[in-house]
Amino acid sequence: MRRIPSLDGLRAISILLVLAAHFAREGFAPEFLGPYAGVGVRVFFVISGYLITALLLKEHDRTSSINLRRFYVRRAYRIFPAAIFFMGIIFAVFWRNLRWYQMTAALLYVVNYFPRPWVLGHLWSLSVEEQFYLLWPSVLKKWHRHRVAILAGVFAFSPVYTAALHYFKWFNRLGMGTLPTVADSLAVGCLVAVFATRWPRIQKSVFALLILVTIAIPMYNADTFSRTVLLLFVLNPILSAALGGIVIHVVQNPYRILNLAPVVWLGQISYSLYLWQQPFMNPDAPSRYGVFAAIAMACVSYYLIEQPLLRYRDGHVDAPSAAQVEKVAA
Repeated sequence: MRRIPSLDGLRAISILLVLAAHFAREGFAPEFLGPYAGVGVRVFFVISGYLITALLLKEHDRTSSINLRRFYVRRAYRIFPAAIFFMGIIFAVFWRNLRWYQMTAALLYVVNYFPRPWVLGHLWSLSVEEQFYLLWPSVLKKWHRHRVAILAGVFAFSPVYTAALHYFKWFNRLGMGTLPTVADSLAVGCLVAVFATRWPRIQKSVFALLILVTIAIPMYNADTFSRTVLLLFVLNPILSAALGGIVIHVVQNPYRILNLAPVVWLGQISYSLYLWQQPFMNPDAPSRYGVFAAIAMACVSYYLIEQPLLRYRDGHVDAPSAAQVEKVAA
């Protein structure tokens, strides 16, 4: 069992982008950092698509099939304990402010299709990931031979779907954070895994260009119809592709800075930290010290909830033999 170097470092950068954006919205950081929360979440999506697809393809290559039951059981051990711990405390603390349908949507991982209060707002991305976990393994198992065409179709469909929502003025009601609107990032991660052994080595000059693209595109202001079309059909696909290239490059070139112990640690707790940062970083009640409370709760979640249950899972739920990315995708 080994971890893929650098990916925890990328997770650390992703969660830092989310935190920096919250600081910006609270007035404690430069305002231009606000749009980069979306970049951080996109990085998480690309990494998820890459790791899950790599794991499933390894199993398919060995057995010519995919054990969906085993996949879902292992995913449940990874995702649900920390999320249920978070939701249980939030539901208890904010009981008077939350509606039953909001709590139900959160528990069923469909909160991205409903209006949501601040303390549950960030769960839209976890809902997207769970919907992806539910759909993609079955699709890959049944249509393995057509995986590239399916992923290319998803990548092309995402901006068309989003543009249609904007055109019919449904985006704010039906589009914000729904699976089809962000499926291009997941599809890019999946394609990275599909062609993992065939990607040419990305040179550092190209990597620098990808970083510049990733920095520049979120600063683009889509304030007119034509600029929105350009964003949806040109700039967002370029951004997703750039993030895929960044993932490829750092896997090919495990930079020391991404593998320093503090950086890796932050990446390892990033899931719990993402869960807990939202309640403590509310722009309506800004506090410079909320991030420390979020980190403390993330440590409680990681060390007392996540890790014990993952150890139990690894001792009681069989894993595919030789699945070297299992620990990473876990």
